[in-house]
Amino acid sequence: MKDFANRNISKRKGTKNRQAFSSNRPDDKTISKNAIFFLLSISFILTLISVFYFDTDVSSIKPKTSKNTVIIDFPSSLLEDSILIEEDEMQSSLSCEYYVQVGAYGNKKYAIEAQNMLDTEIQNISINEVYSTLNPGKLLNSVISGPYENRSAANNAKEKITIKGFDPRLRKTCKQK
Repeated sequence: MKDFANRNISKRKGTKNRQAFSSNRPDDKTISKNAIFFLLSISFILTLISVFYFDTDVSSIKPKTSKNTVIIDFPSSLLEDSILIEEDEMQSSLSCEYYVQVGAYGNKKYAIEAQNMLDTEIQNISINEVYSTLNPGKLLNSVISGPYENRSAANNAKEKITIKGFDPRLRKTCKQK
């Protein structure tokens, strides 16, 4: 049998020069002189056109001096301790009561629980049965505090209710006197 294996030991050339990352492109990445000359000539021509075609007279703009005078006109009664409040004719003919709605619950036990939580802080808390406007026919138990004489008293009660963790809403009912 014939042995086809190569018995000669091949020696590699250790001095072989091989560059790992090389390209065949030229290293010259500069802008040619012709391109620079072309760009400069175009910019010079555009400058000449803009000088002769457009009106380029530049003049200094000086601001005019002005005297600003501010006159604050307010009622002289504000200098004193009392304040004048004008009432609208519409408001004077109406008597309004303010209520604070604590919440509206589908289950009455939750409404009673909310009422019990607020009994110590707020007076005049009641539970009213109302029908939902979003779901007609659904009965809700609305927890309401009031009536209050003015909006300020209702806002004070609303702040106390908010501190307890509820999200109250202000309600207003007005009637003709």
